[in-house]
Amino acid sequence: MAALIVLAIVALFVAFVATSSFKIVGQAEVLVVERLGRFNRVARSGFNVLIPFVERAKGIDVRYLITDVTGQKRISAGSTTRIDLREQVLNFPSQPVITKDNVTIDIDAVLYYRVADPQKATYAVQNLPYALETLTRTTLRNIVGEMELDQTLASRDQINKRMREVIEEASIGWGVDVTRVELQAIEPPRDIQQSMELQMRAERERRAAVTQAEAGKRAAILEAEGMREAQIRKAEGEKEASVLRAQGLAEARLAMANAEAEAIGKITASLPPGEAAMYLLGLKYIEALPGITKGPATTIFLPAEASGVMGAIGALKQMLTPGARPAAVPPTGAPGSAGVPTLQPRSGA
Repeated sequence: MAALIVLAIVALFVAFVATSSFKIVGQAEVLVVERLGRFNRVARSGFNVLIPFVERAKGIDVRYLITDVTGQKRISAGSTTRIDLREQVLNFPSQPVITKDNVTIDIDAVLYYRVADPQKATYAVQNLPYALETLTRTTLRNIVGEMELDQTLASRDQINKRMREVIEEASIGWGVDVTRVELQAIEPPRDIQQSMELQMRAERERRAAVTQAEAGKRAAILEAEGMREAQIRKAEGEKEASVLRAQGLAEARLAMANAEAEAIGKITASLPPGEAAMYLLGLKYIEALPGITKGPATTIFLPAEASGVMGAIGALKQMLTPGARPAAVPPTGAPGSAGVPTLQPRSGA
């Protein structure tokens, strides 16, 4: 029975020695090995053997942001002997920050970092996650405290860049490489948010009014240009129509003149010499008689030359009659001739 107890104790001792001596390190993980309390080496990924009771793995503090079932965020702290070389996210609850114009806002930031030197991350700082979190908070307060609210809301990229530069410069001695710093949310007070919403609504209404005015202006310009173009086209059309009408009227008058000249030529050829003018003059008198007889007057006064013209027309009739001889036309200046009219007194009736 005693032998079994001793055997069990030896087995437990061997198991303890084996578990404390044989270490299998995963990919992208390292162990900081101390020998008799002093740094000895960094155990890389793979199978590693530690001397029992002489060498041990150094632990490092870690922090996690946990969200419970109620949606509340809380920090969970712990320690581990395995240092993760991958990029890690340090997220912590939002904090109040006062801007330059004395407005308190809540800012939620997140930090991305990677352990570049495990030895410095273990021995250069006592609690690396807490140190990074505190450095981020203080840096954020210093940067935002130099800006006004509007500038803070519009300069997230600038704030991220400045925070990364300051934190990286301060944490380079901790063996940490800060890759990114981001602001997740910036929440002004409720009354400030309402004022901003009213301002935004007013700005959008102003832009809408400006856009509508620009559209109306553009429409009026286009309408005026269209009317001007229409008037120009109409004027050009009227001009072309007038030119065409004038050309048509000119051609019509020319054709009438040619026809009349041809008719006069034929009349001249068919009448004795010197009688064509008297014939045409008689035709004009005959064409004018219907217009003379129009009106309420009962008495018509004809020019003295009309009697001579009528006589000439009668003579022309005799001339145009086959076999007839033309009557002698009184010479110019004789009484009753067309040249000198006979003066007779007019009755007063």
